[in-house]
Amino acid sequence: MESRLGQMLIKAHLITGEQLEQALTLQKTSGGRIGSNLARLGYISEEEISAFLGRQYGVPPADLANIKIDPAIIKLVPAEVADKHLLIPLSRAGSILTVAMADPSDIFAIDDVRFMTGYNVKPMVAPESSIRLVLNKYYDTAGLAQTLVKDFQRKEQPGADRDGGEIDLAELYRASEDAPVIKLVNLVLTDAIRKGASDIHLEPYEKGFRIRFRVDGVLYEVMSPPPSLHAAVSSRVKIMARLDIAERRMPQDGRIKVKLGQRELDLRVSTVPTLFGEKVVMRLLDRSSLELDMSKLGFEPRTLTTFEKAILAPYGMILVTGPTGSGKTTTLYSALTRLNSPETNIMTAEDPVEYNLAGINQVQANSDIGLNFPALLRSFLRQDPDIIMVGEIRDYDTAEIAIKAALTGHLVLSTVHTNDAPSTVNRLISMGIPPYLVAASLHLLLAQRLVRRVCGECRQEVTVPAVALQDIGFTEAEAQRLTCYRGKGCMACSDTGYRGRIALYEVMLLNDEIREAILRGASAIELRELGRKHGMITLRESGLQKIREGVSTLDEVARVTSLF
Repeated sequence: MESRLGQMLIKAHLITGEQLEQALTLQKTSGGRIGSNLARLGYISEEEISAFLGRQYGVPPADLANIKIDPAIIKLVPAEVADKHLLIPLSRAGSILTVAMADPSDIFAIDDVRFMTGYNVKPMVAPESSIRLVLNKYYDTAGLAQTLVKDFQRKEQPGADRDGGEIDLAELYRASEDAPVIKLVNLVLTDAIRKGASDIHLEPYEKGFRIRFRVDGVLYEVMSPPPSLHAAVSSRVKIMARLDIAERRMPQDGRIKVKLGQRELDLRVSTVPTLFGEKVVMRLLDRSSLELDMSKLGFEPRTLTTFEKAILAPYGMILVTGPTGSGKTTTLYSALTRLNSPETNIMTAEDPVEYNLAGINQVQANSDIGLNFPALLRSFLRQDPDIIMVGEIRDYDTAEIAIKAALTGHLVLSTVHTNDAPSTVNRLISMGIPPYLVAASLHLLLAQRLVRRVCGECRQEVTVPAVALQDIGFTEAEAQRLTCYRGKGCMACSDTGYRGRIALYEVMLLNDEIREAILRGASAIELRELGRKHGMITLRESGLQKIREGVSTLDEVARVTSLF
């Protein structure tokens, strides 16, 4: 259907052959269906695709915006089948089951539902994104989890001793391979992917076991299975990540590859021993959610122009700073994608390599065998590079080699952990780099944070006291006339009022005046004032712009930025 849909859309003059080729290329790198990729690229909307399929196959459209479905109907089709085929059961009349589908011509999906339920299937068509929203709402993960927990508790439990006593590893391995445990772990992974979580936390406590998802940068508790289940669940995850289940005293790191439909994801697994057992954190890396278009990341127009000019420089160092999970890797990958061409040799040293980028030489660091950032950078300089990216500058050796590379005709991109752009200078000097090398090599400093977007489905105007707006940084005159927005909470945003995130950027371009200030030992405060004098927009000012545009809220901007 995938290639046939593309050809049908071309024949109907809804897209061009070139647009289909670009969508197929995106599909190869990011997965997903051809229709959703065409919509992501902006060539045609999902609604237009659904309307076209409905006309083509004589299938009526399904309005899923405010639909209420009987829970008994939902139970007819398991969550895995609904997610695999992107469909949702709507109603039943006699022997006819009405099902909303993203692809009403998928006879294999129709046959699966018919075989599983015993009913004849009447298909309706709906956009893929609408079906996913309904899937999130109606497939009760917590309820299914309770059933699986009860199934597991009927059986003998593995004797995991939390006080450090002996544990029967054979019994623990058997429990981790038990069907309810496998189903529960698969359920947690599927639910996290469906909800767009970036991290999964499995946390044992003295009298509890908590599972939390980080969605749009904020942690939410999703279920609390019995503590007796923790050993089996954590062991199951360790087996999937090829870790040693017998080792419970030392931290371990592993990796799991997951395929959900046509989407392939990497899960980075980290375990650490706590007082009451091992805490397991899984980070989800989804290629299909990677946004590499710099114009869509959150840059203000002037800031984007400054950044684009800087990355086109033939040499020098560009540093991106911010806390873990602030989107630094996405910004760097976007820059590399912009610079990637057959005439350019780009090499990256990363730990870990989060996403594979075609045409770029990416190398995974491995400190266990001495393959650290300094060693990789020395090797890179013998590989005739034009552009070098270093995952992070965290010590003197890495900083020294990176700066020397920037001073000898290479463009170097990397990250540093500091609170804002100007303080990055002092961070390098505190590592032991002389101020004259810092001043000579640095070309641009970029600090960033991520704020949650107001949900577009339930956004509404709210009244904010003028005093609160002035406290965050607006002028008195602007505070009196500003219109603010907040999400009411709906099915699309899981009643949070937020959906997705956008970046705030602080871009400081170094000029002669700023370089002279670095040479004389200027403080971060002085450098900040000089940057603002020459047009730098601070993180807080970038946040205020997002409030003006109605993209984010006062609370979000105050949460991630400082007034000073």
